Amino acid sequence: MGDEGAARWSPERVLELAPDAASAKAGRGQAAPAKWSDTGASARAVWGACQGSGKRPYQTTVEVAGPAFRCTCPSRKFPCKHALGLLLRWSDGQIPRAEEPGWVQTWLDERAARAERAEKKTDAPKDLEAAAKRAQERLARVTAGAAELRGWLADRVSAGFATFERGGTEELNTVASRMVDAQAPGLAGGLRRAAALVGRGRDWPDRLLAELSLVYVLADAANRLESLPAGLADTVRTRLGFSVGNAQVLESGERVPDQWLVTGAADEEQDSLRSRRTWLRGKRSGRDALVLSFAPPGRPLDSSLPPGFVVAGELVFYPGAVPLRAVFDHREEPVAPDTAPVGGTFAAALAGHAAALAADPWLDRWPVLVGDLRPARHGEGWALSDVDGAALPLVAAMDPWPLLALSAERPVTVAAEWTTAGLRPLSCWHQNGMVRL
Repeated sequence: MGDEGAARWSPERVLELAPDAASAKAGRGQAAPAKWSDTGASARAVWGACQGSGKRPYQTTVEVAGPAFRCTCPSRKFPCKHALGLLLRWSDGQIPRAEEPGWVQTWLDERAARAERAEKKTDAPKDLEAAAKRAQERLARVTAGAAELRGWLADRVSAGFATFERGGTEELNTVASRMVDAQAPGLAGGLRRAAALVGRGRDWPDRLLAELSLVYVLADAANRLESLPAGLADTVRTRLGFSVGNAQVLESGERVPDQWLVTGAADEEQDSLRSRRTWLRGKRSGRDALVLSFAPPGRPLDSSLPPGFVVAGELVFYPGAVPLRAVFDHREEPVAPDTAPVGGTFAAALAGHAAALAADPWLDRWPVLVGDLRPARHGEGWALSDVDGAALPLVAAMDPWPLLALSAERPVTVAAEWTTAGLRPLSCWHQNGMVRL
């Protein structure tokens, strides 16, 4: 490598990377010259060996452009105190320019190779011509089915819902089967959800119209994919049922390294398939993320992301107008956090939801983390009220008594999913720790 080192950072910028105040303090302690040997800096990275409690020193490397961190220490914090100490020494001009040693070159070259593969999209199928032909044939079937559905919806809604209560369910399910034949499972799913609303409750015509409106918008967007912005086009493809494999996401998805708090998890069973939605929030980035796992009946779901714990690692996000779903590329073992999370307000949560819904009108749930909440009566049901007096209703099936008991002494912080049916609490933090609801 050349002898030009990367432009040094200020100590303040280094300490901004610390996951918490304790790490920042420990990082300052690790900046002592006596702890380090074999240090060096190049145009790509800073590295060194830090003597810890063991016989062999820890090998620490920081890729400056990322930044990305690697250390052989057992710490589960990200970045660890050794990386912070190394960067503080570098910011103070104590790291000399040097040639990258082999262990540094290997790690950097692997990261560069992965980035190059992502740019060139070398994960394409071996038979590109055949794969492209199959994709075009499916897209043609989907767009033809969507055009037919759009016309049927316009005619059916214009005729009104007066006769829907007698035969609407069967009619909608029949059209849904035709969308399955058109290889558009997303449109079929929307029609089946609409069929389930017919005759249910006094306001079923309003809810049916809202569901069919979303189906219509999706069918219309299917015929305009090429003219849509990239993120929205990705969302439409996903909603239609075009899958994106994990390998493709890991190659080209947006990467966000952070310490991720597992705020909650929700399990569901549908069509002989069990699923788990696990929600996370980045400590530094503030990003929300959704990790999905699936299992057939009788088989356990993935339990490696326990709610209330923190996982240091790099999440890679699926493409979309509102990127939420993600997959871990690499991660550390979950650890218990030092403190409970700080929740926001309902106003901020709803503002975030409104912005997300404007970008993705098919968004069916939104993660919220709100502090200082208490349950309160809301008509015939229950709601959660925050310090500003704002309140959101709980889903009808939610048992309010655990929240009433936990908040009896003082308000609590709650992680929940906000849906059209109301708020579904998943986890609650109070003075004795986190409770899964």
